[in-house]
Amino acid sequence: MFDPLFVAILIGSSLLVLAVATSLIAFRIGAPLLLVFLALGLAVGEDGLGLDFDNAGVAYSIGSVALVLILFDAGFNTRTETLRRAAWPALTLSTVGVVMTTCILAAAVHLLFDLDWLPSLLLGAIVSSTDAAAVFFLLRIGGVRIRERVRATLEVESGSNDPVAVFSTLALLGLIATEGEAGAGVLTLVSQFVLQMGLGAVGGYLGGHLIGQTMKRLQLEAGLYPVLVLGLALMAFATTSLLGGSGFLAAYVAGLVSARYTTRATPMLRRFQEGLTWLSQIVMFLLLGLLATPSHFGAILLPGLITAAILILVARPLAVTACLLPFGFSATEIAFVSWVGLRGAVSILLAIAPILAGLDVGQAFFNIAFIIVLTSLVVQGWSIRPLARRLGLVVPPTIGPVEKVELELPGHATHELIVYRVVDGSPVSRGERLPRWARPSLVVRDNRSMRHHEAGRLAPGDLVYIFSSPRTIRLLDRLFASPVAIDEDDTEYFGEFVLQGDAPLAAVAHEYGMGIEAEDGQQTIGQYLSRRLGADTHRGDRIAVGRIELIVRDLSDDGAVTRVGLSVLPATRPSPIDRVRRPVRWRRKKPSAKSAV
Repeated sequence: MFDPLFVAILIGSSLLVLAVATSLIAFRIGAPLLLVFLALGLAVGEDGLGLDFDNAGVAYSIGSVALVLILFDAGFNTRTETLRRAAWPALTLSTVGVVMTTCILAAAVHLLFDLDWLPSLLLGAIVSSTDAAAVFFLLRIGGVRIRERVRATLEVESGSNDPVAVFSTLALLGLIATEGEAGAGVLTLVSQFVLQMGLGAVGGYLGGHLIGQTMKRLQLEAGLYPVLVLGLALMAFATTSLLGGSGFLAAYVAGLVSARYTTRATPMLRRFQEGLTWLSQIVMFLLLGLLATPSHFGAILLPGLITAAILILVARPLAVTACLLPFGFSATEIAFVSWVGLRGAVSILLAIAPILAGLDVGQAFFNIAFIIVLTSLVVQGWSIRPLARRLGLVVPPTIGPVEKVELELPGHATHELIVYRVVDGSPVSRGERLPRWARPSLVVRDNRSMRHHEAGRLAPGDLVYIFSSPRTIRLLDRLFASPVAIDEDDTEYFGEFVLQGDAPLAAVAHEYGMGIEAEDGQQTIGQYLSRRLGADTHRGDRIAVGRIELIVRDLSDDGAVTRVGLSVLPATRPSPIDRVRRPVRWRRKKPSAKSAV
């Protein structure tokens, strides 16, 4: 006689192992990994291997907890620089953009399928937010290195728009339940939104400081810190929700705030949360896949595909364009942000709510949401990398991999112990001498530890242990990085000409027919770019001056622009600038492996 508990544990653990194993296939063929998890749930479900799971309440509860953990980790891993760079455009997208997407999609559904306005708005709200797990995977793990401003905007938006979608969905369910009081309901809706978002932000802010202060002041066993942070994050979510606020927003804000506290346990916390977030994503996608019944999709397939097409091609682009144009985003950047509006587990999770509320359209909405998510992951998820290249948004790499591990030191040490693995082709492997301040404390070669002077010249594969202050780690990265394979001609991204950052702007403007202000002519071209772009200047940032586009090509360690790419934008009719001669002073040159490091 089989014990049901052991059978359930065996099935659950087998699915986890299988999900991890299939990730190897996903990376090899370039498939969106979260699509693989969802497909695995479908494959072992009722229409696949026959595993019967139809408890929508359990799926919703487990999915909600998993979403809290994902949002907290999203906030915890969002850098202050990223938030500062993209806060306003991203928050506009996550509020106004979500509402606009909901309304545009609802209008289309109402007209095409003759559905009442409130149910149409409900369907729009369910699929209105981008999925944080899907977007974070593609941007942080999927190898898509795009312009910093675009990447930051997408990261902050995907982490902060789920609370608005959750509120909209639940509020519209309440309006449907109180049909006939729409006028009073709208006023109530506005006040509830302000209250929930306000309490969510305050609860997350206080919870984040509580987590940070607790981590700094308590001396615990190393393994207890992640458990404590996990408990406090869930407490912030639950407490805020009980007080009538948005617990999901509180979880995200708590992650943002607590990450500003640097403690010796921070590296360990990041590793723990990375594994916990993967587990949350796998469990959530597997459960939602198990809950679906693909044999029921046939009757709703065409409306689902039409709705997905409207969302992807009309509603999302219109909302993104309206939200980002005031912030000076280019047409290519707006097009890319529009396309990266991937839908995922959150939309399916919210589609469970109408079922739990007992709506007649509940099951139909769940199936439509599932079809939309599958379409989004297949069509958008598979095409993001080639689209980024086609739009010229992929930033060419400057250095190859740097394999390093940060280790915790007791107390409040001002230095960090960094472990580098020497890679082939790096400056140190080619015999470049290490500065006195970067002398290794220990070298491990062939499983044998030795002093630096005993090791002699460092060789590929050596593990090098160095005590370093945080401000010099970037310099160490360059010493231990390998050159990367760069296309012989990178003019498609950085422009046809290469100028030095200390070139006088007045001379460049005269040579290329750029219209600049008289006072700007006293600056170098690097100073001009830094002033126009602000403190957060990144490689690949660009500005247009008439028909000339200036692109930041290289930065010094202190953030000064050292090299600038120049591109002549196409004109609709011939112009004298098309016949401009190449300057003698700043000749074009191709980047070499040496200059890339």
